[in-house]
Amino acid sequence: MSTFTTSDGTEIFYKDWGTGQPVVFHHGWPLSSDDWDNQMLFFLDKGFRVIAHDRRGHGRSSQTATGNDMDTYAADVAALAEHLDLKHAVHIGHSTGGGEVARYVARHGGGRVAKAVLIGAVPPIMVKSDSNPGGLPIEVFDGFRAALVANRAQFFRDVPAGPFYGFNRDGAKVSQGVIDNWWRQGMMGGAKAHYDCIKAFSETDFTDDLRKLDVPVLIMHGGDDQIVPIEDSALLAAKLVKQGTLKVYEGLSHGMCTTHPEIINPDLLAFIQS
Repeated sequence: MSTFTTSDGTEIFYKDWGTGQPVVFHHGWPLSSDDWDNQMLFFLDKGFRVIAHDRRGHGRSSQTATGNDMDTYAADVAALAEHLDLKHAVHIGHSTGGGEVARYVARHGGGRVAKAVLIGAVPPIMVKSDSNPGGLPIEVFDGFRAALVANRAQFFRDVPAGPFYGFNRDGAKVSQGVIDNWWRQGMMGGAKAHYDCIKAFSETDFTDDLRKLDVPVLIMHGGDDQIVPIEDSALLAAKLVKQGTLKVYEGLSHGMCTTHPEIINPDLLAFIQS
């Protein structure tokens, strides 16, 4: 397996296929780089170099007890970019990975990043507060933590079988393979890192990061995203970035990259080539 070791001794697993302009994929919670299989094969076939890593505590990377926060996640990406000497790269992040992209590009991406894409992404901030009245109450995320502690294996069945892919909607075409693959990826990671990451993705404020982005940004969001509601994420983020393009996919879910790659992939390609 391809790995590198960060300054605090964490071993990060990554995939690095092909040649050409680098396209770097950042997965959501609690998954792994495997969540990008379809997109990596698509862009590899189009002549790009495709790269994806397992975030610390997730997948095949070290099951860390510490450093499970957005600042460290972004620093890990910076270390990966330096390790692979990535330049003129396009960074694509889904959900938690979208937050990771925003913080990495804002703080570490100077001279290495060409464009960024946020898909179903958590920025600006998910949790409800006086300054973010449209956010989700902290009790929602407390419920995530309680469910993870009580029975992580069952929780990681319920999320993909229900709201993540919209399989709880009337008339949805349910894929048991997709549900099983979500569960497989989740259970590969560490419970402590997954627990800590709930705070990282829900309570981190990315407002300043979005304002600092100095590259073209594509913001893609499903109109029926039940995990990261669009009203308090993409619609706000699009107003904060300098060079932003917003694309809303009516009726599509949080997991639209998996359920509808025939729609998402060509739009990603068009943005990268524009």
